[in-house]
Amino acid sequence: MEIREEMEQYLEFCQYRKELSRNTVKAYRIDLEQFLRYVKEDTLLRSKIEAYITELHKKYKQKTVKRKIASIKAFYQYLEEEERMKESNPFTKIRVKFKEVESLPRIIPRNEIEKLLNCMYAIIDHSEKKSTIYRDLTIVEIFFATGARVYEISNLKRQDIDLDNGIIRIFGKGSKERCVQIGNHDILELMKAYYQMNQEVIEECGFFFVNQQGKRFSEQSIRRMLRKYSCQAGVSVHITPHMFRHSVATYLLEEGVDIMYIQKLLGHSSIKTTQIYLHIASKKQMEILRERHPRNRMQIQRAA
Repeated sequence: MEIREEMEQYLEFCQYRKELSRNTVKAYRIDLEQFLRYVKEDTLLRSKIEAYITELHKKYKQKTVKRKIASIKAFYQYLEEEERMKESNPFTKIRVKFKEVESLPRIIPRNEIEKLLNCMYAIIDHSEKKSTIYRDLTIVEIFFATGARVYEISNLKRQDIDLDNGIIRIFGKGSKERCVQIGNHDILELMKAYYQMNQEVIEECGFFFVNQQGKRFSEQSIRRMLRKYSCQAGVSVHITPHMFRHSVATYLLEEGVDIMYIQKLLGHSSIKTTQIYLHIASKKQMEILRERHPRNRMQIQRAA
């Protein structure tokens, strides 16, 4: 069996047996096809693999290189476990070390989120396309309310949303399910208003957020929508959907919310993933201690 046929079987294994998300399988395919184009027939030649890894380091940032190498290693491990390799796994002798670089998540300043929401709510009053602005505003509010990923929002089904009780069922990485409560009454009323305007189309399509053609409102469309309103609002930072996720986690920590709850809210399998937000929240803690600590208001007589 040719290596590309092996790759296709492996990707099917990832999709149906491991139940990895569509986006993860897509990323694996891109990484493996790039690798196979480089090594050609020398898929078991260690020197060719080493050369490819060097090329990756020349072209990409460390985080991307780590992901691409992990994709290839997982593929070779699969071939080895399924006994589809004539020779030994070349990756067992390849050692790749990375210098750990801590990259803190980028968050949206609170005043910029407020500016964006105020702009969008103001548009409702004079917009001719009520259903569109209600959809867009509902998406932004849900981003900030739940910290959900953009593909999680885009793929929400009608049956995933309980409008009566304000509960959203979200399917994250690896189809892991989590339920998030919408605690803000205004947001819940906004969701209901959007649904009532688009009920027929939503029921026919199946997805909760729909475009003008009655199809699923895609991840890319959400990104474009966010850029459009950010420009209209005069937001000074470039806002991406994922920045809402970082912002929710950081601001909840600053408000004293237990990190275990935030882990469940975001759907992190490990608390270590959530702990990165502690570094950002500590900046706020520093400001509080510097500005509000009672020691600052004490009159202390120091010796000359």
